[in-house]
Order: sequence, then structure tokens, then C-alpha cells
Amino acid sequence: MSSESPKILLAEDEAALGMIIRESLESRGFHVIFCKDGEEARQAYEADRPDILVLDVMMPRLDGFSLVKQVRKKDQFIPIIFLTAKSRTEDVVEGFGYGANDYLKKPFSIEELIVRIHALLNRKTAHTTNGSQEIGDYTFDCQKQTLNHRPSGNEERLTHREAHLLDALIKNLNELTDRQQILNSLWGNDDFFNARSMDVFISKLRKKLAQDESIQIINVRGYGYKLVV
Repeated sequence: MSSESPKILLAEDEAALGMIIRESLESRGFHVIFCKDGEEARQAYEADRPDILVLDVMMPRLDGFSLVKQVRKKDQFIPIIFLTAKSRTEDVVEGFGYGANDYLKKPFSIEELIVRIHALLNRKTAHTTNGSQEIGDYTFDCQKQTLNHRPSGNEERLTHREAHLLDALIKNLNELTDRQQILNSLWGNDDFFNARSMDVFISKLRKKLAQDESIQIINVRGYGYKLVV
């Protein structure tokens, strides 16, 4: 993150709402690049290299999901928040699957948005310093988002969220990792939609670690998960 005012790329096709968000963020010291559609936001991302993206999902020319998919091909670490009227669990999970870090359903408070922006900007700095570490037959690199099965040489590319979830589990290896703590740390809050999303990502990690039968991710119902080797 820049030492100057954090630079936010805001994409919102409702002009009145977008201006309210922009003015509120600028009054708190952020530098805001405001775009009214997805294609304009894509071009602004390429030109301005912001510190964080705050994106509406349903936008003309290029929707938020498609935009994030393009961004993640170039930058796996830039924090991304979706703003959306969609509330189905499937939509939330889909957004996280593309690489979003957080999800705010409209209507929302500006104060809540600002808290989540600060949390993600702070986490970005911490997470990009992690090096590689061994777990069973695997070598995991959180920064590069890779999981290498040493005996076979097979390497898996992890998504942004998969990598940081696995990193959180490894830090508490063979011990309970609190479910609520993970949700608040990586998803921003522990609501129902985020909990369902985390369950999906746990299932994905189990499959990617399946080549080493000594590794298990155990669900301790009501409390959290244990990564056991």
C-alpha cells in the first residue's frame, strides 16, 4: 500500500449513490477514482494501479465478476470489495470464488464500508510477506499461491482466498482454528453467507491436499477446524 492516501477504485453505475460514496470516502482522506461502468473501471485499474477496488456487481459493459476475473490474472493480492443488491448464497460464493475479499449488501453504512476497507488494506501488507512452508508431502507458498506435491512434482495454483485460508490453518497446525476468528479475519464478518462460503473453500482445500493421506482438515462442529498432519 502506498505511503500516501490510499487510492480506491470505486465502480458504481448508480451515479447518485456513487457520488455519495465518493464524497464520503474523500472526506475521510482516501483518494477515489470513480467509474460508472465496468469497462471504465478496467481501464482505470490499468492506468492508475489503485490500492483497493470497491465494485458494484451489476454494471453495464463489464460486470463486477468479469472485471475481478481479469484483475486476478494480473494481481492476486489487491483487496476487492463487492457492493451488491444480490443476497443469494450462490451469488456470495460466486463472488468469493472469483477472488473477492469482502461482500457488502445494499443498503450499507459508509462507516461499515470504511472499517472493511481499512481492515483489508492492513491485511494486504501482512499477507504478502509470507514465505514457503512444508506441510506433509506439500510445499506451500502463500505469497505465490502455490501448493506443490513434492513426490509427484504436481503444483496446484490456489486462489487468493484458498491461499490465505490455508495459511491461517497452518499457523494453528494440529490445533483448533476458531471458525469465527477466520471469518472475521479473512471475510470481514461471520454472517451466514460468509460461513457458507468458507465451508466451500474448506472442501476445495481438502481435495487439493488429498494426495497426502496423512493430512486432514477436521470440522469441529460449532467451533472451527483443525489441520492435522
